[in-house]
Amino acid sequence: MEYEPVIGLEVHAQLLTDTKIFCGCSTKFGDMPNSNTCPICIGLPGVLPVLNRKVVEYALKMALATNCSINTNNGFARKNYFYPDLPKGYQISQYAYPIAEHGHLDVELNGGKKRIGITRIHMEEDAGKLIHDEDKPLSYVDFNRAGVPLIEIVSEPDMRSPEEGAAYLRRLHEILVYLEICDGNMEEGSFRCDANVSIRPRGREEFGTRAELKNMNSFRNVQRALEYEIERQRNVLEAGGVVIQETRLWDDYQGVTHSMRGKEEAHDYRYFPDPDLVDLSISDEWIEEIGRTLPELPLEKRERFISEYGIPPYDAQVLTTSRDLADFYEQVAECCGNPKIASNWVMGDFLRYLNEEKRLVRESPVTPRSLADIINLIEDGTISGKIAKDVFEEMWKSARPPGEIIKEKGLVQITDTAMLEAAVDEVLKANPSQLEEYKAGKEQLFGYFVGQTMKATRGKANPKIVNEILRKKLAGL
Repeated sequence: MEYEPVIGLEVHAQLLTDTKIFCGCSTKFGDMPNSNTCPICIGLPGVLPVLNRKVVEYALKMALATNCSINTNNGFARKNYFYPDLPKGYQISQYAYPIAEHGHLDVELNGGKKRIGITRIHMEEDAGKLIHDEDKPLSYVDFNRAGVPLIEIVSEPDMRSPEEGAAYLRRLHEILVYLEICDGNMEEGSFRCDANVSIRPRGREEFGTRAELKNMNSFRNVQRALEYEIERQRNVLEAGGVVIQETRLWDDYQGVTHSMRGKEEAHDYRYFPDPDLVDLSISDEWIEEIGRTLPELPLEKRERFISEYGIPPYDAQVLTTSRDLADFYEQVAECCGNPKIASNWVMGDFLRYLNEEKRLVRESPVTPRSLADIINLIEDGTISGKIAKDVFEEMWKSARPPGEIIKEKGLVQITDTAMLEAAVDEVLKANPSQLEEYKAGKEQLFGYFVGQTMKATRGKANPKIVNEILRKKLAGL
């Protein structure tokens, strides 16, 4: 029997606020354990939470960016369960009245687009973190993360392959980072994904029994876990077994999922409205104000780069991977007037140096104006492309403008025809055997003569003029 996967993803995104959702404690990652805590976030009796306005603003941004309907009246609920890293014995979340619902995202896959529905977006607080001792049978609890603000983004079960799941997750990730409301760091846990997976006979409307997958800390691992779980469920059914509803953990090392516990349902958490927090009312004016702050989103930016700058889709994809990189490229393209050459330089040397030194775009010592100047100097014949590489390297080290480096090092390209003719004559004279081979029909030696001329002029010769001179001289032999 042919089976069809049915996949839905639940994403928790930590919001980039300075303080927690219901108190003034810092959200900074990596501080000493339990140093960013107070009576509110560790759940001491008699304390009252106060909602962080910035959390609501960030949730509204994501709701608008994902085409959601915003519930102007929404509220918080207590999600009750016991676990050592949950100091209050409940988590403040949203249940019956989330901040946003009924949205969608378009994802690009195999040259086409697919629309994935978004069921809801809601705000909630994070739990603490358990740290297990490697040498002793002990576990420690760090409450620094308790109360850190999250939004949970729940998709519709619209994905039908692991590739679609990974594409949706990447799209969600880039939007969160573009909006500058989440840093998207999966290793630090600020972007976390759980997956609900089931399979059904192809053509059947009714869903199969689903398993929830946890502990996936990269896009690749999400796709691998989905692939494994789909195959596991298929094998169970084909062997005459029954898929049970459960939560399973992904084991990255072994490439398998392991059963963790039976899957909880909403009633298991005994949700009820939080009596310490009033309902949240959001005005239309506030929504409009937030809407005016939204940047151009990555998919729309890619499409504009292709149509406006005439660059290939691949270039547009790479250049819009981050908002800062896209802005940097646009400035270079506008300053030099040649979008394709600007794309080549930004995707080539610029990104290579950034990646080698693990720098952010905003930390680059080379400015868009300086990179555009290099491109213009190549175009007007002042320097060759080879010399430009050396100039760029010096710019990266010193943050100086290219004109200053070229003048100091005497790197201006030689365009004087008489000087270049003399250099070509010397090269031909110094290589008589290669010249005889060329005359005998070994025409690939033409490139050798060009290279020797460039070497003789220390890379300063204008390659176009050198090629023209060589063709004339060799044709006359």
